[in-house]
Amino acid sequence: MIEQDLRDRLLAEPELLLEDRDVMAALIAANDRAMGENIVDLRGIAVERLENRLDRLEDTHRSVIAAAYESFAGTNQVHRAILQMLDPLEFEDFLKILATEVAGTLRVDCVRLVLEAAQPENSHVLLRKFGDVLYVAEPGFVGYYISGGRNVPLRPVVLRHVMPAETPGIYGDRAAWIRSEALMRLDFGSGRLPGMLVLGAEDPHQFKRTHGTDLLAFLAGVFERIMRRWVS
Repeated sequence: MIEQDLRDRLLAEPELLLEDRDVMAALIAANDRAMGENIVDLRGIAVERLENRLDRLEDTHRSVIAAAYESFAGTNQVHRAILQMLDPLEFEDFLKILATEVAGTLRVDCVRLVLEAAQPENSHVLLRKFGDVLYVAEPGFVGYYISGGRNVPLRPVVLRHVMPAETPGIYGDRAAWIRSEALMRLDFGSGRLPGMLVLGAEDPHQFKRTHGTDLLAFLAGVFERIMRRWVS
């Protein structure tokens, strides 16, 4: 028999049972056993299906919340990085901030700015001054690197896994540790050679083909507009 105190409480507050899914499931199972194996309880079957559907809805709900939080966090990161890029008044300071503050905000291990030049061999002065961040290449390098040498349409943002042998000098001494990268093609305007903003990460899963690229495309658009005042 149920203890009198517990019985009195259940009679006074029956909603306690209704709100506890585990207790209700146990009561329904006990009712099924009491009716025997030859009787089909349609109400119990309906309740079980509703419970399964509720579980799926809760899983979906949690997934949506997690995705929304991740998107919100990523948006904040990109916004902070853009504000940091807008601060410098000199190109040298701009590149330094890319390698330090911006890289830290975006949580990447390496940031590189690739610029194409008609005579890259004459760019040794720039490389000595900005060699850690700036990579000067010959015309056509950006398209070749993004496409992997294939004759395919160039996407504005490419996320992919990468191996050291596949990075021709872009990452310098850090090439041995970079395992994934985000490539953003930069358009500096009519009559100017293109460029590329590169984010490199040691985590091979940080940039994957299946990830969304909207935020990085927005970052690249702002970066292009900032760079135009330098390349002009």
